Amino acid sequence: PDPLETMNRGIYKFNTAFDDTVAKPVSKGYKAIAPSFVVKGINNFFNNIRDIVTVVNDLLQFKVKHALNDASRVAINSTIGILGFIDIHTMTGGERRKEDFGQTLGHWGVGSGAYIVIPFFGPSTIRDGFGLVADTLYFDPISYISDVRTRNQVRLSQFIDARTELLNASDILEEASIDPYAFQRDAYLQYRDNLVKDSNGSIDYEDENLLSDGFEPFTQEELVSSAPTSN
Repeated sequence: PDPLETMNRGIYKFNTAFDDTVAKPVSKGYKAIAPSFVVKGINNFFNNIRDIVTVVNDLLQFKVKHALNDASRVAINSTIGILGFIDIHTMTGGERRKEDFGQTLGHWGVGSGAYIVIPFFGPSTIRDGFGLVADTLYFDPISYISDVRTRNQVRLSQFIDARTELLNASDILEEASIDPYAFQRDAYLQYRDNLVKDSNGSIDYEDENLLSDGFEPFTQEELVSSAPTSN
């Protein structure tokens, strides 16, 4: 069910045009100019910040064991890993998990609501949209940078980093289906449903591709790896 399909398709077209004309070219330029170790280090840095959001949501779901493990990851990477630029925790065999407030709401029984496409961010639902706002404004340390200019510069860097991560997968969506919008919608809803079920212990669902992180609530890489199979 997609009661907002007309509006969603319009926003989807806008997002695609923005990506083709702005986000993708900027990300390609950044990757071409910056040394690979710099690109990787910056990606690790933002992942480390995102891990703090995971710890908060672990606690909100009363996942004490996961919270301790994820908090230790942040502590190790923030100290030995030099503010997260080096992912020591993963290098020593640690696992990176992802929790967000949309999953937390789902964990406590809040329904997903209607499917929506958010300008610049992509596919979501009413529940996940509220979750994105909570994670971004209240749980993400970047929001607590007092200087507005600095905060906006960090956010922009975070966006470019996330888009750069997806360069190898960015063309798959259009090639995967006659209707990329419907493909993205169905894959996203299936992906989020699986995450919530896993959060509630309903399924054993551990796919590192699905749990990879990005600035968007649902990245194209996650979309491809969670695509529904056709009959």
